[in-house]
Amino acid sequence: MQLGWMKTNDSKIAAEERQQAAPGTPRHDPYAGLRFRDCRLLLAGGVLANTGRLMQSVAVGWELYERTGSAMALGWVGLVQALPIILLAVPAGHVADRFDRKWVVVVTQLVMVLASLGLAALSHFHGPVTLMYGCLLLGATALAFNWSATAALLPQTVPLEVFSNAVTWRTSGYQVASVVGPALSGLMIAALHGTALVYVTDALLGLLFAAFVTMIARKQADRSTGEVTLRSLVAGFRFVWQTKIILATITLDLFAVLFGGATALLPIYAKDILNVGPTGLGWMRAAPAIGAFATALAFTHLPPSRNIGKTLLWAVAGFGAATIVFGISHLFWLSLLMLLLTGVFDNISVVVRHSLVQLRTPDAMRGRVSAVNNVFISSSNELGAFESGLVAALFGTVFSVVSGGIGTIIVVLFTARIWPEIRQLKSLQDVRPE
Repeated sequence: MQLGWMKTNDSKIAAEERQQAAPGTPRHDPYAGLRFRDCRLLLAGGVLANTGRLMQSVAVGWELYERTGSAMALGWVGLVQALPIILLAVPAGHVADRFDRKWVVVVTQLVMVLASLGLAALSHFHGPVTLMYGCLLLGATALAFNWSATAALLPQTVPLEVFSNAVTWRTSGYQVASVVGPALSGLMIAALHGTALVYVTDALLGLLFAAFVTMIARKQADRSTGEVTLRSLVAGFRFVWQTKIILATITLDLFAVLFGGATALLPIYAKDILNVGPTGLGWMRAAPAIGAFATALAFTHLPPSRNIGKTLLWAVAGFGAATIVFGISHLFWLSLLMLLLTGVFDNISVVVRHSLVQLRTPDAMRGRVSAVNNVFISSSNELGAFESGLVAALFGTVFSVVSGGIGTIIVVLFTARIWPEIRQLKSLQDVRPE
């Protein structure tokens, strides 16, 4: 099966690459990563899958808060989804390094489709809330393996010198999904007065992603072929610990998201504070993605930054400041603006961190190191949701959000002090594997 718009004229691409390699100042190509068919397949499929996943996230938050009226119920969603990512990080990374990453992605995606269909059935028949958590746990378990394999698969689809550009387009695609998914989910919930069809849509989009990945050409990648030992399993953690610049960026992002994320509490803001209903919730969930998408486009079209480390620190501090203003706002337009700014600042961190992790890591270890990255970053989103729900239940929603923003700014100060390497980071274009 072939998609006409994804077909690549190899000779034309080769000519363009030779022209760019000619003596003189190379012309910046904002579409370098998209000139490779396999990269386009992976990124396009990712947009579809992420759209469905984010639709599901909005629906789960709205449905659970509607049925329970509890901030803690929203927090438990984060914990249930974080546990598999933390507990399965080591085996997930090892699987991505020892088996064909393409088929690891396909199989785990199909498991997530089954979990979404389970949510649809429970929503339609008003099944127990505990079974909804069970479906979320199943989906998160598959996602732990899926994320590691997908992150490690991306460098196989493009040459190393354009990988940073591919990462930027990947984040751009994610932000498109983050705009379309929540907004569409909110509109569907408001129009249909239910969430079942949202979960079905997520399942269909997940199937499309699996189909796209099957069309990626098989490439021989470096594989971890040694005996499976405890030392080989934890090699990803050891590599991150020894590579200080990666450790610094991961730590910065980890605590910024852990303390500063207000996403889990948005259903409360939509229903009780701003009084904008499920449609308003959808737009609030989409606002950070709009800002992040604009930033990602700027990244692709502007020349590479020559002082990216300091830019990263200021961006995370800005994320914390915008979170504080959102927390105390009672104006819908101001709340949307602050959420949009959090997306602008967060996207800078995402591009820098993911590029560093993949560019500094040898291919034979990318699965395990990507799994470590997922533990710190992806689980921080879910643990941050649990932390936000717990603090909101104890001290109130506004206190939870504002204190988290303050904590984020404190983390920036400590990170800049402990790891001066991050202040000295100049350009991603100069980063090569250890």
